Order: sequence, then C-alpha cells, then structure tokens
Amino acid sequence: MNKRIILIGIFTGLLATASSVIFITLILSSSPVEDSWISLYDQGKLGGLLSLGAISNLIIFFLSIRKNKISFATGIVIASLVIVLLIFLIKFF
Repeated sequence: MNKRIILIGIFTGLLATASSVIFITLILSSSPVEDSWISLYDQGKLGGLLSLGAISNLIIFFLSIRKNKISFATGIVIASLVIVLLIFLIKFF
C-alpha cells in the first residue's frame, strides 16, 4: 500500500468531516459557529454533530472502493476511526 495515498485519504476524510460539520452548523444555527459548538458541547450533543458530519466519509469511501482505490479508502477508514475516538472522548470526558 502506498503510504502517501493513505495519508491523502486521512487528510481528505478529516477535511470532509470538518467541512460537513461547519456546513451543518451554518445551516441549522443562527448564532456564530463557535457559540453553537459551545452550546452543543454543554448540551452533550456535539458528538451527534460530528457523527452527522462523518456521513460524508461514507460517500467518499464507497466512491473510492468503486474506483478501486483501496489505499485511499484505507485512509478514509483511518480518518473515520479517529473521528470515532474523538466522539468517544467528547461523550465520556
């Protein structure tokens, strides 16, 4: 497996999740993004927002598998696991 392509997949997965989270926040909230994230953290719902943002990784994963880019798909899976660990840390700490 090509490590460079795996790193590109990880970066793409994290970037896709971050952009989706920002987009969802901008669409659904009338307050600034930072204030929305603080209030969601206080309510215990920031993990749910990250989970919604991670759905974009699912789409990218299946597209890369369809195009037979296995190394890139591996990077997407690693990025998804990092997001799962982040959600775990937010929920339980």
